Amino acid sequence: MREIYISEECEHYIQQESSERVRKKFKYLLEVIEEQKIVHTSIVEKLTNTKYYELKIKAENQIRVIIFTINKEKFNEANQIILLNIFLKRTNKDYQKAIKIADKLLSKYKLWKLKILQQLNNY
Repeated sequence: MREIYISEECEHYIQQESSERVRKKFKYLLEVIEEQKIVHTSIVEKLTNTKYYELKIKAENQIRVIIFTINKEKFNEANQIILLNIFLKRTNKDYQKAIKIADKLLSKYKLWKLKILQQLNNY
């Protein structure tokens, strides 16, 4: 079973900016990637020359979620992942912007995790 963390940005997009159909598909795909160790590339695929993967939500449009694997480099081996940001794919150029956003969010996540570890060490 895989632990899935969802960033505030990703959560906001799904809850506020997407249709009911997209929300249902997103929920279904979360269940798949949580329960299945091996996930087909039609659902999750490595982004070339990056440390990220993409979750493909094929509903009304081509919606993509940038994923970072926390405890393993390969998605199929990872037990912990974080869904960083979500975007509407129109062209391949959209990935460049989304990856920059993901880098910023990942830095934020790492700082947050470091603060928690420091707090735990103080007890």
